[in-house]
Amino acid sequence: MNIARHIARIDELCFRPFPAEHGSSDVGDEGPGYHVVVLERSQSDCGTRAATVEQYEKYRDALYELLEPRWGETDPLNLQTTVLRTAREEIPEPWASLSARARVAYLWEAEGTGRWVAVAVADRDNTDDVQLLAVVTDIDPP
Repeated sequence: MNIARHIARIDELCFRPFPAEHGSSDVGDEGPGYHVVVLERSQSDCGTRAATVEQYEKYRDALYELLEPRWGETDPLNLQTTVLRTAREEIPEPWASLSARARVAYLWEAEGTGRWVAVAVADRDNTDDVQLLAVVTDIDPP
């Protein structure tokens, strides 16, 4: 993991314009009001998936340790409640897809940018790669 590169990417996304339409770009998935970037991706098999998830959680926590002095201490955001809410209400992007992919995220309001920053490990889908994600959005969390 190149943590300096990941922090630089998050910083860049805090000021990068949002697109008018949903789609993919050089950073990942994006749409009106959000960017979702895959910082790390592992193509693990079933035998190593648990170890990969554990390693990516350590990567997420390392990002937290560097972002916490800048934007403040935060408790992990339980995305399970957001997943449950999608059954009865419309949850905006990027929050609906993030909660479908990840269990918890660290979340900050990036001071001076008007944007929210979340870092999470996408591991809900056992058939998909484990991913370390960063989300930058001006859409308030649900």
